[in-house]
Amino acid sequence: MREGNGEGELSPAVVESLVGNHRRFLAFLERRVGSRAQAEELLQSAYVRTLEKGGELEDGEGAVAWFYRLLRNALVDHYRRQGAEGRALEREAREVSELGPDPELTQTVCACIHDLLPALKPEYAEMVRQVDLEGRAVPEVAREAGITANNAGVRLHRARQALKKQLERSCGTCAAHGCLDCTCGKPGGGCAPSA
Repeated sequence: MREGNGEGELSPAVVESLVGNHRRFLAFLERRVGSRAQAEELLQSAYVRTLEKGGELEDGEGAVAWFYRLLRNALVDHYRRQGAEGRALEREAREVSELGPDPELTQTVCACIHDLLPALKPEYAEMVRQVDLEGRAVPEVAREAGITANNAGVRLHRARQALKKQLERSCGTCAAHGCLDCTCGKPGGGCAPSA
């Protein structure tokens, strides 16, 4: 029996049923995603979707059953997104391993890179130091760090991006143009503004 209060509105019985099962819904999701924060995010999205459905829902157990189907679909979508994200990171890691140093980063390297490494997370700084400055292979560095080569590749990519941002922040436009007018080699460091 449908008892919506008009077009697009949930009946009080449906609202009471869905709100009353909040903890069960959250536990259902948390067991499957392993994170309370992710479970809460999925649950909130499901509640929003339910509000969009409005008066189409049946009262009582029909609404609860429909909501569980909605949660299962949300889980499938969540895992698909995670899988796609994981595959993209693995692809990036392989490319980093195969291509070697990032050409854009290599172009912007100047003497102040050594001064900026401490501004990065320690694991990022170490990855850049060993791979880009010392020329070591990613798999070798990964073994020594006790992580997978894919993880190391991802870490190196993120480290390079963070370093690039630090260079642009520190050196300004000179870093964006390959440090062509860089005066970092002088005592005190710093890049001269490009002309």
